[in-house]
Amino acid sequence: MRSVIVWGERHQVALYLAAIAAGAVLGLRVPSAARPLEIAITPVLAVLLFATFLGVPFPAIGRALRDGRFLAVVLAVNFVIVPVVVFGLSRFVAQDEALLAGVLLVLLTPCVDYVIVFTGLGGGAKERLLAAAPILMLGQMLLLPLYLWWFVGVDLVRTVELTPLFIEAFVWVILLPLAAAGAVQYAASRSRWGRIVEAVAADAMVPLMMLTLAVVVASQVHGVSARLADLWVAVPIFLGFAALMFPLGAVAGRVSKLGVPARRAIVFSGATRNSLVVLPLALALPASFALAPLVVVTQTIVELIVMVVFVRLVPRLIRTGEIS
Repeated sequence: MRSVIVWGERHQVALYLAAIAAGAVLGLRVPSAARPLEIAITPVLAVLLFATFLGVPFPAIGRALRDGRFLAVVLAVNFVIVPVVVFGLSRFVAQDEALLAGVLLVLLTPCVDYVIVFTGLGGGAKERLLAAAPILMLGQMLLLPLYLWWFVGVDLVRTVELTPLFIEAFVWVILLPLAAAGAVQYAASRSRWGRIVEAVAADAMVPLMMLTLAVVVASQVHGVSARLADLWVAVPIFLGFAALMFPLGAVAGRVSKLGVPARRAIVFSGATRNSLVVLPLALALPASFALAPLVVVTQTIVELIVMVVFVRLVPRLIRTGEIS
């Protein structure tokens, strides 16, 4: 059994790509599975994050909260640099209101959930991103309406209530898994069953990530494929965003003299977006914006593939020893 787990960890990138491919095949061959799989996204993601949080000692989270330099850089990247990049890229779809709304909704909101998992897989400081998650969530709740008002106009801002959906997502995918992980860590220091749960969760990380990737892709790929002719123009924008945010995040971390794990975390945070949280916002838009949710879903699929590549690429390009 241990040899299988070790093999899976060594070949995790190939396994993640296989999971994405399997999800795509399932979603295209069995369209009726899309709705139940979409309902399963939040529970599956919560379990994945629970396993991730178990691997982050709670004292490390406390230390990360006191790391003012890292918090300042991650906020500057996500709420100063990203909006500038997004404004430029969004001009390519500015003539289509629905496409523009979808692009802005998804690219202006930093991820606070599976980015922590990918950061850990890429050798980044996942405990620092976990500590920054509440601040990032609050920041996007406050600033997204302002950015939408600047880039589109006040009418779009008035059509959907943002705050309740952000709070609900934060509770389900951050607070509850974090509380459960804290309880298990406490039990592990005092009981055998707690240590067993920790060990099982650590061994299950690769299968859980594969399950999450497959479920997300299978639940969304059929809807995207049905409108591919309308959505293809958004794909280069999402690829361009990731390609730009990699060097911009790396430079921001280097200029700020952050250590290598922190710089890797900045890159992942800047490039990864809050698609699973903003999808309900896109769905709440009027009928004239019917394409916007599919734009968000398209970004999710593109991003999952990009993140699997980043897991291999980021450690190679931001190497230990460059900055101590």
